[in-house]
Amino acid sequence: MSTLLVTNIGELVTWDDERPLLNDAAFIVDGGTVAWFGQRNEAPAADAVRDVGGAAVIPGFVDSHTHLVFAGDRSAEFEARMTGQAYEAGGIRTTVAATRAATDEQLAANVARHLAEMRAQGTTTVEIKSGYGLTTHDEARSLAIAQQFTEHTTFLGAHVVPAETEIAAYVALVTGEMLERCAPYARWIDVFCEDGAFGADESRAVLEAGIAAGLLPRIHANQLGLGPGVQLAAELGAAADHCTFLSDADIAAAVDSGIVLGLLPGVEFSTRQPYPDARRLLDAGVTVALATDCNPGSSYTSSMPFCIAVAVRDMGMSPREALWSATKGGAASLRLDDVGHLGVGAKADFAVLNAPSYVHLAYRPGVPLVVG
Repeated sequence: MSTLLVTNIGELVTWDDERPLLNDAAFIVDGGTVAWFGQRNEAPAADAVRDVGGAAVIPGFVDSHTHLVFAGDRSAEFEARMTGQAYEAGGIRTTVAATRAATDEQLAANVARHLAEMRAQGTTTVEIKSGYGLTTHDEARSLAIAQQFTEHTTFLGAHVVPAETEIAAYVALVTGEMLERCAPYARWIDVFCEDGAFGADESRAVLEAGIAAGLLPRIHANQLGLGPGVQLAAELGAAADHCTFLSDADIAAAVDSGIVLGLLPGVEFSTRQPYPDARRLLDAGVTVALATDCNPGSSYTSSMPFCIAVAVRDMGMSPREALWSATKGGAASLRLDDVGHLGVGAKADFAVLNAPSYVHLAYRPGVPLVVG
């Protein structure tokens, strides 16, 4: 098995506890994993060499929250919202209708297109949810399609209640027949705990059923206002995403339980809601992840660099904190220890920047800096 030396790195971000950032660095890849890293002049010999010409190298982004299995377009909804119409969860049903009508081939092609966008911008690990089928057949096929592209798949049958169904009957379906069909294709279970979607009791029922079926819990929490989602996440050990509106008790519960709170700045950018206060979370000791929430309604971006720039500009994060949250924080959200960093033993998932420092991800927003 051949080894590769990646060298002449102007700035290497490893997130190693002792050497998180090195200048004039190099690392060795052996069998797809990092076998050594350190100063360039101390690098051992390797079978092949890649000289990056003084560029910065960072861990590949870990996008821990996406909705890529969908069909259709909601640009008209976006335009209306930009002219004063508030975002409502009911917009999801527009995508549900289009997704149900699409073929497997059309859905898979759409996933592939968005993943290509993500990879071109440095994302190397992606979570993909279902949630635009809302029937047993369509949720199962959505997850089967997602599983073709990633092992980090999430069953989100409890996204919204279909128009033709009462909530109690739908929760019974999600926790029964639908869960049974979908669990083989999923690693996680998720629920949208929000007014207009699922309340605390329904959300608990969904997550507990998923846990009993061997799935790990996630929750859409506190996106549109204060609510029970983060407290429920802390109780069940679930990763909680959105987390825009938080009480002091919510933050304390997140710290005490050690759960990861995922922030999705593309949502606030696209809906004109207030941005979450990442500074408040970080100062309290919360582990924070950044993700795109790529979906056709409330956050149609596939760019983690864009999310980093917004988090730095509008959410109180430093460039270093935002990069950590978009890499190692995302890995923590997905309970992964071999991605999101470039320490010894990690997967050699990395991005080379056409820039001397990772700071340029926020310093030069909108510029395609990832070159390999």
